[in-house]
Amino acid sequence: MSAITAAEINKLRQATGAGMMDCRKALTETNGDFEAAIDWLRKQGQKVAAKRSDREAKEGVIIAQTSADNKTGFVVCISCETDFVSKNAEFVAFAQTIADAAVANNVKTVDELNAVSINGTTVADMINDKLASIGEKIAVKLERVDAPYVASYIHGSYRMGVLVGLSTEAAELGRDLAMQIAAMNPVAVDPESVPAETVARERAIIIDTMKEDPKMAGKPEEMIAKIAEGKIAAFFKEQTLLAQSFVKDGSKTVGDHVKSVGADIKVTEFKRVALG
Repeated sequence: MSAITAAEINKLRQATGAGMMDCRKALTETNGDFEAAIDWLRKQGQKVAAKRSDREAKEGVIIAQTSADNKTGFVVCISCETDFVSKNAEFVAFAQTIADAAVANNVKTVDELNAVSINGTTVADMINDKLASIGEKIAVKLERVDAPYVASYIHGSYRMGVLVGLSTEAAELGRDLAMQIAAMNPVAVDPESVPAETVARERAIIIDTMKEDPKMAGKPEEMIAKIAEGKIAAFFKEQTLLAQSFVKDGSKTVGDHVKSVGADIKVTEFKRVALG
């Protein structure tokens, strides 16, 4: 076959985002067949993924945004292995493109997102192409909130995304709550929303810790159980959103602040996704 030209290499590079040397090799391996070269690069991406499957993707880009009517919110996390990649403007734009596709196609799961086509290429293939070009493990995570009004917030340099569902439109309140959630990382909206297994695990830890304390030696089980319930109440106060002290005004709880904005406003749910 004739020699691979720089123009052919550049065309493949523009189509796939792979490095010049990889594009040259792909075209060489496929005798200059452009489509076959794309497939070759994707297969290389799959090999890299398999090779790096045990690596942790702790860096990345998190995009939080809502639909035009603010009734659905999405957090899309495109993670990678190094901050060198995650801080690259091209990688940020790549993540934003996928997040935009999630919103535009109203996806509900990662599988649905992977199947979405962007300019004729599925998200799954785009991820694989990017993996092949940067040589790092890439993972995709999706969270979604549906409510009468959803607020979104991105914290830091795309390192955390928060969604908050409210029973009615309240943009400023939504942002305040999202910032609260980003800072204080509550486990649930209120005590009733805390999963039973979380409460059981916390209670077991508290009781086991007390039993190991020499000061509690010989104390009746009933007393230990009563003290444990007091500690569980403290856990709810510290770890549930509405019971937490409001970060903007420590003299009141988040629940008090919500009521001051609107007596009938309810926080329906929230999602918080962070790197690391």
